[in-house]
Amino acid sequence: MVSALPVLSAQARQVHAWVVGSGNQQGMPFALIDKEAAQLYLFDAQGALRAASPILLGLARGDYSVPGIGERKMSEIRPHERTTPAGRFVSEPGRNLQNQDIVWIEYDTAVSLHRVRSSNSAERRLQRLATATASDNRISYGCVNVPTAFYDRYVAPYWGQQSGVIYVLPETEPAAFFFGFDPAMYP
Repeated sequence: MVSALPVLSAQARQVHAWVVGSGNQQGMPFALIDKEAAQLYLFDAQGALRAASPILLGLARGDYSVPGIGERKMSEIRPHERTTPAGRFVSEPGRNLQNQDIVWIEYDTAVSLHRVRSSNSAERRLQRLATATASDNRISYGCVNVPTAFYDRYVAPYWGQQSGVIYVLPETEPAAFFFGFDPAMYP
């Protein structure tokens, strides 16, 4: 468990304040995914930080999924279509086609939170997670990848058992506009 907020981006701080101040998480634990910083923050229902981790996310910048992408084979998805969609999502524990536990962020677009998979050595996923910069953390098809130890310790015990709210911060427009809150109320 982490006792204090790490250095969050201005946008992540603002969304955190809005979620806690408005009760938008509806009494559930919540997560913030800051795509610009390539970080995942897990909070309890009151807004206290429980854990944080670097992440890998979709190769392409953007805040919206291509229509019908969740029904396509991965081999049919072009590089510019590999986005991690922004938004407010109620997560669901689940399993992938290999029967591995995952957390669905958005089932219809096949976007989930799961352990990093390093089966393709050319992608250097483990090395990307270990760097101090977010600039090389874009590689996935849209899913959010976390280190295995982090998933096993912090994600699976709660998020892998019940729903929570996941806020994926936008990268193409201000979060207040995207989520529809007054930025003056949550500076």
